[in-house]
Amino acid sequence: MISTAVKKSFNKLKFQREIELPDFASKSSIPIRHLNIGFDGKEIDVRFYMDNQFATLFFATLSVFLTYGEDLVIETARHHREFIKDPILKQRVTSLIGQEAIHSKLHNEYNDALQDAEYPVALYRFLGSNFFKYVFLKFPQPLKLSMMAGIEHFTAVLAEYMMKHEKNFYYSDDEKSRALWMWHMLEESEHKDIAYDVYQLLNGSYALRASGFFLALFTILGLIPATTLFVPVLRKPQEMLTLKFWKDARRGVGLIFGPKDGVFGSTIGQILDYLRPDFHPNDHDTTEYLEYYKKKLLTEGGAIAPYFVKEFTPPVRMS
Repeated sequence: MISTAVKKSFNKLKFQREIELPDFASKSSIPIRHLNIGFDGKEIDVRFYMDNQFATLFFATLSVFLTYGEDLVIETARHHREFIKDPILKQRVTSLIGQEAIHSKLHNEYNDALQDAEYPVALYRFLGSNFFKYVFLKFPQPLKLSMMAGIEHFTAVLAEYMMKHEKNFYYSDDEKSRALWMWHMLEESEHKDIAYDVYQLLNGSYALRASGFFLALFTILGLIPATTLFVPVLRKPQEMLTLKFWKDARRGVGLIFGPKDGVFGSTIGQILDYLRPDFHPNDHDTTEYLEYYKKKLLTEGGAIAPYFVKEFTPPVRMS
């Protein structure tokens, strides 16, 4: 009874003005790339990100919970693809689904290696699986669509930051972790506008868009940092008795949330830009970085070249 009322209320949240949609015909095709990286827990550097254990723990925790966010994106995109009539946007949604499916697969393989390196992956998988199953996946489809767009905004901001600060991935000799994250950032930037375009086309409510944003905010900047704090307790609590640990933790918090150079602290303006009524992901142009990254990663000798298997671009189906 209550769930039916909630679904009806969300379905009524429509924009009261005409929404200007982009020209989908001008959009470039997006390939689905298959990689075989072959992670090994013994090779994972616990100080991979900028030679800092605490910041690296944040990315490890993010990797575990990302898989559930990606699964939500896949499920939601598949559901709403059936309502899209534009063949090019429909093809781009198929590319989004394909890329996110490969992300989920490889991050799960990476997470298996993290578990071998004594990270509490099994516990966090249990928490993530149940939270998404009994909370987020129970949301009505319009709210899931808005949350999908919100999640993709956060990953787009993260991707842009990382592409602008690629040196942050080169403090370590852990080439496989570097390949995973650089490839992931490339593809998040490639498909950053798809979920938003689908949302605007099929719903367009500003109030609902803002709701999805705050749910993504709660997850990425609330739940994930909170669970990161418990990793040292569960993994190697004896390290917390040392001054070195707390110095490292202080620096790590700054690397992620610092207002000057932190991953999310320095990009808070761009994050909040999503709340601008006329916002569009392509207002933040990353074309130059995308072209640079494709050459750096995909050409012979590139960071992911040793792990590249194949790529496939879904066809545009006119019927």
